[in-house]
Amino acid sequence: MESESGFSLLTPPLSLLGLTMNRYILRRIVQMLPVLFGITILTFTFTELAPGDAVSAMILMDFESGAGGDEGSNADKLREKYGLDKSPPVRYLQWMGGLLQGNLGVRIRSKIPVGEEIARRLPATLRLMAAAIVISILLGIPLGIFSALNQYTPPDYVLTFLAFIGISIPGFFAAIGAIYLFSLKLGWVPTSGYSTIGRDLGLWDTMLDRARYLVLPAIVLGLDSTAGIMRYTRSSVLEVVRLDYITVARSKGLNDAVVIFRHILRNALLPVITIIGLRLPSLFGGSIIIETIFNWPGMGILYLDGVATRDYPLIMGMVLVSALTIVFSNLITDLTYGAIDPRIRYE
Repeated sequence: MESESGFSLLTPPLSLLGLTMNRYILRRIVQMLPVLFGITILTFTFTELAPGDAVSAMILMDFESGAGGDEGSNADKLREKYGLDKSPPVRYLQWMGGLLQGNLGVRIRSKIPVGEEIARRLPATLRLMAAAIVISILLGIPLGIFSALNQYTPPDYVLTFLAFIGISIPGFFAAIGAIYLFSLKLGWVPTSGYSTIGRDLGLWDTMLDRARYLVLPAIVLGLDSTAGIMRYTRSSVLEVVRLDYITVARSKGLNDAVVIFRHILRNALLPVITIIGLRLPSLFGGSIIIETIFNWPGMGILYLDGVATRDYPLIMGMVLVSALTIVFSNLITDLTYGAIDPRIRYE
């Protein structure tokens, strides 16, 4: 039934749907604020509870490198110089005050703004994570569908066995094994790095060169996600394929491709999307190890450096940016539900 304006009386106009979604997004953003606030408090608290401080780490590093001097021997003067002589609540409030002004602080030793450090490193990490999740989706979903449609056959057993291996194997072990096999033995890809240094390449050659450096760490980082997505896709497809409407669709004479992509996959994807969204935090955490092993110039190496030097402004800034990335990715995951299933409404 339609009104004179042409809109269905049962379906709200697109402008109202857009307004509802905008309200939903705004409400989710407001809900994120206390979560992010709590994350900053927990991060600062655990940093303070850890033994030592940035000055202690600095003096130790100078002593080990033989660069210690009069300044390094006077810890009190160093703490006063870097503002570490103030109480933890005061330093936290100072950091929050700078954050409200868009300032994440500066690194204690180098005095480089934390925002600049993160802006320089974050794109490489996001690129690695994006490649890993794309590879996981492109491999996990088709393999899961194939495994479900060939249940209890030799290919299904082989894929299930490989999925359990992918879930069980530690990331650092997979990285070392992949470097040994594909880089050292076969020579297909570089062992580490971001791009070839010292070569003047064109646009396309530069993209291909960086892809060669990206493919191996992205596959290793996404190995666990690929296996998990494949298993959940298989389980979800098996649950949907037994429903009555699939039997009706087949009885109408629809070919297998139409039944799979229009009926089975669309309804089976919702739980898979949830799993993909939940995998993003593990990808961010796993990238720290993978970036270190592959010498990838992302957030991982910077984060380890911040922990080693007890540089709390750097740690706080990186944890906050990581939390923002994960929280917004979860919001995008929720919005994707509505794009796949029109029955979902945002209120």
